[in-house]
Amino acid sequence: MLSRHIDPDTVIEQCREHPHKKHASHHGRRGYHQSWRRDEDASGIPKYTMPKVGLPSKSAYQLLHDETALDGNPLLNLASFVHTWMPEEADKLIIENMNKNLVDLDEYPAASIIHNRCISMLGDLWKAPKEGKVIGTATAGSSEAIMLGGLAMKKRWQEARKKDGKDYFHPNIVFGSNAQVALEKFARYFDVETRLVPVKLENGCVMDPNDAMQYIDENTIGVIVILGSTYTGHFEDVELMSRLLDDLQERTGLDIPIHVDGASGAFIAPFAYPNLKWDFRVPRVVSINTSGHKFGLVYPGLGWVLWRDESYLHKDLVFELHYLGSTEYTFTLNFSKPAAPVIAQMFNFLNLGFDGYKKIAYKDLRNARMLSKALDSTYFTVMSNIHRRLDTGEMSSSSSDLSVFNSHVSERLERRHSNDDPTQYMPGLPVVAFRLSDKYKQDNPHVKQEWIQSMLRAKGWIVPNYGAPQGAEDIEILRVVVRETLSEDLMERLIIDILGVAESLMGAFWSLLSLFDPLDIDASTFDIRVGTDTVFAESQRSQGLHHPDHEHGRPEKENFGNGSLEPGPEQVGFSRQC
Repeated sequence: MLSRHIDPDTVIEQCREHPHKKHASHHGRRGYHQSWRRDEDASGIPKYTMPKVGLPSKSAYQLLHDETALDGNPLLNLASFVHTWMPEEADKLIIENMNKNLVDLDEYPAASIIHNRCISMLGDLWKAPKEGKVIGTATAGSSEAIMLGGLAMKKRWQEARKKDGKDYFHPNIVFGSNAQVALEKFARYFDVETRLVPVKLENGCVMDPNDAMQYIDENTIGVIVILGSTYTGHFEDVELMSRLLDDLQERTGLDIPIHVDGASGAFIAPFAYPNLKWDFRVPRVVSINTSGHKFGLVYPGLGWVLWRDESYLHKDLVFELHYLGSTEYTFTLNFSKPAAPVIAQMFNFLNLGFDGYKKIAYKDLRNARMLSKALDSTYFTVMSNIHRRLDTGEMSSSSSDLSVFNSHVSERLERRHSNDDPTQYMPGLPVVAFRLSDKYKQDNPHVKQEWIQSMLRAKGWIVPNYGAPQGAEDIEILRVVVRETLSEDLMERLIIDILGVAESLMGAFWSLLSLFDPLDIDASTFDIRVGTDTVFAESQRSQGLHHPDHEHGRPEKENFGNGSLEPGPEQVGFSRQC
């Protein structure tokens, strides 16, 4: 997160003047029991400058433990793709190895060997060609992995252009406007023109390969195809993109490679959709990235990138190190890297095996289909497609009334495994993207979809509401990421809460207005606020209560750069990833 240094005296004074603290006593921090010193130890500790004298370790722990309790519950955080739980034995391994630096290959050779075995296992999982030599590395999440994949394509393009005596200063890269912000970061940070392909609502808000072709020319270093959109969970069609590029090469001679952004999908597709060709079985796919900390089921901070052969990792990205007694080679953006996440990834590979990952993928997709069907048959329109059967393109069952859902709960439990094969349905991530149905909005025109997010948050659920990407900007999307920790029992509770919130908002506006004389109401001055059990109106205010810790720590946009008033590159994507 981008932050800046702040004036501690100003912030502390504004905190003391905060309207919520005006009744607080200066003596409110004094403890009543000498055996409990948390308040006394922390009372004089500054927030924004380093204390001259430190706290006892127990007090420092308790202070931060209590403050982080204000965070959301990771179990109920359905906004994030990031994994939040590992077995006790994995936690133990992580603690035992958290002080090891993976880059110290000579000092920690076992950790290095485990890293290399992970690369080998991923190469086999993604069908790397046996005649080549797959190469890859662990990264700090998929962001670094995408940077490396993009840089490798850029360097190879530049080398080819130099060899042909052509201009090599104006590279561009093509991907859909549904891309996660890391893809735009690569282009901006490394001086590559971004060519965004607008998406279509009817296409699931993902890039159509046919639409992408018009953005490709001799300066295109590659096309990034997303296996699992963060908006709707849809898979983009890697094989079709490859066929279109094959045809382009036959007609023009342009050889355009594909990088697959499999941040989430590369740990779902091999287990749930084994016949789907998206990986190194497609010859034009030169590199793939994924996040170990998503459906790889490791805690945050781990990504992977693999190239189908060493020849696709340009020599300019490889550095020889003479460090700590050995000669090694590195091609990552950062130097130091913790060994613990890599060891945790190997723990999952050994503990779960292919069959274990497959069972988890099946379970996640089954629970996602349950939620999709419940929402699509009531007050919502589901935009994701994993619940739609391939033979019909529609749901296997449908209804228009909540009572139907309730009456078939026991029946569903009995047959829950009868249609468990994901290959019977359209491929995608275990993600449910949905919005209020047109009928619901017509019947309840004053209900704002964002209220559902707020009301679910009051119940503990974190379900984001955000705008669709370029090409479908007018659409708002609610999204649930179904991870391993979201059990069937919790899923049923979530369904009840979502539908209960939607029902509680029906007619709420008119019930409120009935309390007032219609002649005295100016609707333009009212902002309807929704709480857990109440609906109330208040006059709109130009500025809410300030939060000094956040507002002062956030840089002012007009101060970026050298003070020039000229606008910088426009950011098109604002996707909610992790």
